[in-house]
Amino acid sequence: MFRNLIGPRAVIRPTLTLPTVVAPSAIARWSKRGYASEAEEKDLVIIGGGVAGYVAAIKAGQEGLKVACIEKRGTLGGTCLNVGCIPSKALLNNSHLYHQILHDTKNRGIDVGDVKLNLGQMMKAKDTAVSGLTKGIEFLFKKNNVEYIKGTGAFTGEHEIKVNLSEGGEQTVTAKNIIIATGSEATPFPGLEIDEKRIITSTGAIALDKVPESMVVIGGGIIGLEMGSVWSRLGAKVTVVEFLGQIGGPGMDAEISKAAQKTLKKQGIEFKLNTKVLGGDTSGEKIKLDVEAAKGGKQETLDADVVLVAIGRRPYTAGLGLENIGLETDDKGRLVIDSEYRTKIPHIRVIGDCTFGPMLAHKAEEEGVAAIEYIKKGYGHVNYGAIPSVMYTHPEVAWVGQNEQEVKASGVKYKVGTFPFSANSRAKTNLDSEGLVKIIADAETDRILGVHIIGPSAGELIAEGTLAIEYGASSEDIGRTSHAHPTLSEAFKEAAMATYGKAIHF
Repeated sequence: MFRNLIGPRAVIRPTLTLPTVVAPSAIARWSKRGYASEAEEKDLVIIGGGVAGYVAAIKAGQEGLKVACIEKRGTLGGTCLNVGCIPSKALLNNSHLYHQILHDTKNRGIDVGDVKLNLGQMMKAKDTAVSGLTKGIEFLFKKNNVEYIKGTGAFTGEHEIKVNLSEGGEQTVTAKNIIIATGSEATPFPGLEIDEKRIITSTGAIALDKVPESMVVIGGGIIGLEMGSVWSRLGAKVTVVEFLGQIGGPGMDAEISKAAQKTLKKQGIEFKLNTKVLGGDTSGEKIKLDVEAAKGGKQETLDADVVLVAIGRRPYTAGLGLENIGLETDDKGRLVIDSEYRTKIPHIRVIGDCTFGPMLAHKAEEEGVAAIEYIKKGYGHVNYGAIPSVMYTHPEVAWVGQNEQEVKASGVKYKVGTFPFSANSRAKTNLDSEGLVKIIADAETDRILGVHIIGPSAGELIAEGTLAIEYGASSEDIGRTSHAHPTLSEAFKEAAMATYGKAIHF
């Protein structure tokens, strides 16, 4: 019953499940227990105020549930808002502007004088963005009658959570339903101790107080490439070491991955693919990393001022007291759930990074809404085959659905249509025309199976591809839909036309 249902085409379909009914005898048993502080029983308590948790809390409040959200960080939004998606995008945007002013203004008819980096002010701008958004969530909690409990929560019973309050003291909370949304943490690299100064994770990468002369990034996935791009633009010599034979992670289409690597290399980032890190020495002024070919070969030593460990993330469930209620994690540290996010204890559900599926903020948001719908209405919906991914380098890379490797492996007959931004009028006038749109469709039905974009505003354009897959659109459906001229979105339309027929402008 409890298994990983997250596949490229898996969809949680509506099923009728009545909300958990709590027996009066059970309530009587709870009422006999002594608490550090008495409080009424909640309809729902959520452990974790990250994207999954806070969205679920707001949705629960909108549905009229008595809900509390426990968060130990002191600010809401979790990794994403505090030390992940939001601050990294602030740095990506502003470092791109800096790099563009340095290298890409003359052809635009803009003469600039002496351009200097004020790293402190750039970090301040990042912090301002973060502060505004996290406070915005607190406002939404108040607006939707969500009780915000600052502290660390742990199970003391199947319906009971003890909270060590951040300001001191304890509070015990009881609830009919509980959602675990404790998120994830950066996966450490064996033998390299993280200090967030010289050996850093993404958390340290958004808070360096000076531009390092050299940086080695262990891991060529999205996080490593984004943060590597930031510091490369600001003047660091960046080398990416990746165990696999392509960058971007296994989800990225191979053709798009090669194009991204080519572009990033032109921007100054060096790559060592099919390479593994054996270990490192931090005793000297420079960090020394020993690497060799993934399949064995001659060893090499890389010197760096800073090493960014970006080999992925792992579920975070430490200190939850799972042993007190008999819940266990699988071999990857994930809490096991069924198709309605329930653990083996039906009124305890799990959403976000600490369970199955891609560790993406928007996936967590969808689960937050769906979990509340299951509790309140008995049905919910998340289409895991239509969860987009975006890499916010320049150009951006985005995709949704299956890549060509996956479609080919499945044995489905398919067709591919592409259209380059170099033939798109808006991209040409913007002097930002590197990249392409690639659409993969079923050869017999023309139904779109995957969309892959590298180019300007790819992260925005992918929404059309996601909607197309969600509603089962064909490439001809997209090709026969009018797109405003001149816009970047016309490249999407033309790629669709190339899939079922021929593009007009290429």
